Amino acid sequence: MRRLLPLVAVVLTLAGCSRTVAGRAVPEMWTADRVAGLAITDGPSGLRENAPAPRAEVTGAGDGQIDRLATAAVEDVQQFWINEFPSLGRGEYRPVANLLSYDSAIGAGKACGAETRGLVNAFHCPSEDLVAWDRGELLPDLTERFGDMAVVTVMAHEIGHAVQSRLSVSGRTILLEQQADCYTGAYFRLVAAGESSRFTLSTGPGLNQVLTTMFFIRDSPGTAVDAPDAHGNAFDRVSAFQAGFGEGPARCARMDESEVDRRVTQETTESATADEGQLRPSDPGARADLEATVRAVFGPDQPPLTTEPVCGDAPASFCPDQGVVALDLEALDRIAAPARDGGLGDFAAFAEMVSRLALAREDRSGRPVEGLVAAQGAACLTGAWAAAIGPGDGQALSLSPGDLDEAVAEMLGRQSRIAADVTGVAVPSGFARVDAFRTGFNRGVEVCANLGR
Repeated sequence: MRRLLPLVAVVLTLAGCSRTVAGRAVPEMWTADRVAGLAITDGPSGLRENAPAPRAEVTGAGDGQIDRLATAAVEDVQQFWINEFPSLGRGEYRPVANLLSYDSAIGAGKACGAETRGLVNAFHCPSEDLVAWDRGELLPDLTERFGDMAVVTVMAHEIGHAVQSRLSVSGRTILLEQQADCYTGAYFRLVAAGESSRFTLSTGPGLNQVLTTMFFIRDSPGTAVDAPDAHGNAFDRVSAFQAGFGEGPARCARMDESEVDRRVTQETTESATADEGQLRPSDPGARADLEATVRAVFGPDQPPLTTEPVCGDAPASFCPDQGVVALDLEALDRIAAPARDGGLGDFAAFAEMVSRLALAREDRSGRPVEGLVAAQGAACLTGAWAAAIGPGDGQALSLSPGDLDEAVAEMLGRQSRIAADVTGVAVPSGFARVDAFRTGFNRGVEVCANLGR
């Protein structure tokens, strides 16, 4: 986050606290315990025990688990497109002609004009109608970190590029990458609904693994949205995935550059810079600036912040009986530390504080602060606050590159406090947490009042 000094006093109307983004409204199927109409589950995720054996011919493939998994994923995703592609009005889907597996430590000659030795990647090559993957480093590393569904995520994304090729889609890299993310989400909706013959996916931990994979392969903070190889930050990539998951392939096919320009939160080359340093919640000046931004968004009547252990044992707690928000500054500073030091980043820590102030706002309005609907509302209001402190909004605090990704990381964690109620119980699905935050970010404070109700 950035501090803008000297402090500028700004009063925002509610209409100024959101971003207008093309796409869906807030349907009832997105609630604290449902994602795109599916109940939140915590069952197994991965290749089904009775899944049909892969039959596709893959150049260079061995008998290892990674190649079996990747080939099964390609077959499953392509079966999805055989069924769904005609609905896009462009005839029948033509499966990818060439599949290549290689070990980047050894190489397998050239693919799409590039040497595969040292190429730690997975990619689609339109000129060769090829999908290729590195079985030596990339896919094993993703599997070790995030589980088998990480491989399926990568394959679904690359087949998404093949779909674009068959639809003759062209444009900037950022459009092509996020449309492929959207197509990936559309495929995973089928898997989560139990309609895949090869894979199963829980809408709780399983879907979190998929989103965490996308978080891992995001653009690094400071990458410009108009950079030649820009894919998108985690917040924007997850948003594209959720659009496909919730609305299907036709929604993805409608994506164009004008929508991407309206929706993405990455900055352009002229404004993108790496994070200018981490703010510490223990800094009294930073807390005062935070309170100023919260008053601008939630109204002037805010509860005081206290460092006394009044209630709860979380880093930040709303204490309804005492009318205060209690802070554990040491714990918040640990969260605010950069990832290399074991933290999540300053925005994650400040967002946890804002979510407790959001519950105080709900309490003053006579709405419940306990239960999953309250937890969802806290995430939504925190997103609305985040939208109001964008660069150029004149607030005492301002978003820096990477800040929204810190919020995504917090909400995909096992115990999110951004999306928790007054007792600390969080919305069970990271997917639903991020969607609530994104709803507030895109549509503002007033929408949050009705979310899940």
